[in-house]
Amino acid sequence: MTTLHEPDQAADRTGVPAVKRIGIIGTGIMGTDHARLLTEAVSGAIVAGVFDLDAERAAGVAASSGGARVFDDPYRLIADSGIDAVLIASSDATHEDFVLACIAAGKPVLCEKPLAPTVEGCARILEAETAYGSRLITVGFMRRYDPGYTDLKTVLKDGAVGAPLMLHNVHRNPAAVPGLPDSAVITNSAVHELDVTRWLFDEEIVEVAVHRPRRTAQGGGTQDPQFLILTTASGVLSDVEIFVNARYGYEVRCELVAEGGTVTLDAPPPTSLRRGGLHARELPGDWRPRFAEAYRLELQDWIDGSGGGATAWDGFAATFVAQACVAALESGERHSVNLPPVPSLYR
Repeated sequence: MTTLHEPDQAADRTGVPAVKRIGIIGTGIMGTDHARLLTEAVSGAIVAGVFDLDAERAAGVAASSGGARVFDDPYRLIADSGIDAVLIASSDATHEDFVLACIAAGKPVLCEKPLAPTVEGCARILEAETAYGSRLITVGFMRRYDPGYTDLKTVLKDGAVGAPLMLHNVHRNPAAVPGLPDSAVITNSAVHELDVTRWLFDEEIVEVAVHRPRRTAQGGGTQDPQFLILTTASGVLSDVEIFVNARYGYEVRCELVAEGGTVTLDAPPPTSLRRGGLHARELPGDWRPRFAEAYRLELQDWIDGSGGGATAWDGFAATFVAQACVAALESGERHSVNLPPVPSLYR
């Protein structure tokens, strides 16, 4: 179980634990939203420090978080005695170095996906955490906390619909950066379905295939959409339609097909409009409204030290499978996924 670093965490005279002081590295869209949730919607924590290459943006987040300190160096933030745990929401390429620095400092870290952009980088993190001797790392696969996905996992675990056979996943974004690399459709977006598939079925993905449908003219040359087929160790097929330039809005849904029935996960039910022969509901513009509760629950669990989030091994496995998918996309052939044995720390 992961617990937060507690140099000054003794309970006060009322028996109430001291508040965890969180440092945030990266105050873009994700870092800013995490700071807001930690300040307004999560108990037991304060934002104590922030860093961003854009000092003005960092200062704005610090002010809105109740006067957090603005650091001019992310490594100073990690090492500072006034920071108990670190949340990393910076660019993907920085994740490995910052996570390794947190391990060296003995401080728990919540790292937004990916744990590292490469399999080799993730392996170095696993080695460092294993050498440390206990789990410090949580990876931000927030769908594990989404009420819809947790209900789906509960139904599956309880055996209400029998043994699973297939999982159909739809993941659509309104627009992506023009000219996005084909591989990024997998590593930045479909990676969530890779993690969900492993988590739902409690087993590894052993083979992947990626198909290239007719590409949309809205993608600026990107191979979009893409269609992934994942095979798990027991033979369950999980297909993923990933379409990052769907234009109409953000949508994530899936259907589990099992021996005794099906379970469908759709978007949370928003207000419906009936007018002039039209029955409609509004779709969110991006992932934040859709997974707002998942992010809040993820942060609260991390602050509480429950250890229920994705581990460094999960981050490694997601990157490993994603790279196999990229290879399958580029070759047009199926690829086996031969993950190494799970280190004892993560069993």
